[in-house]
Amino acid sequence: MRALTAWRGRRPFWGGTLLLLGGVEILLTEQASISVVLQAGAGGIAAYLLPLVMVVCGLLVLLNPGQRLFYSVIGVLVTLGTWITSNLGGFFVGLLLGVIGSSLAFGWLPDQEPRRWRRRAPRETA
Repeated sequence: MRALTAWRGRRPFWGGTLLLLGGVEILLTEQASISVVLQAGAGGIAAYLLPLVMVVCGLLVLLNPGQRLFYSVIGVLVTLGTWITSNLGGFFVGLLLGVIGSSLAFGWLPDQEPRRWRRRAPRETA
């Protein structure tokens, strides 16, 4: 458990996870079978391709945090593209997860000390 916490602390965990979950949610809201998609052409293929790119970007943010800026920019652009191609971005749920996850990954700072929540000591009255 401690190893997972240490691994999670060295990368934009929540950003990558939300981007990944957004892509999975959009993929799960697709209703057309693959034979219908292939007959529909490029528009139908994009409905499956863009959420797959979201999933890949989410995994890459988690596994390669040094390139998080590139992956998060690609992730947010692809996420915004799903609004047109994939049922309004998975009925807005996947769209919001993807945009928030990409923003969290973009804003993550690797050299920042982890926050420690502690109670403030009561002030002494003189």
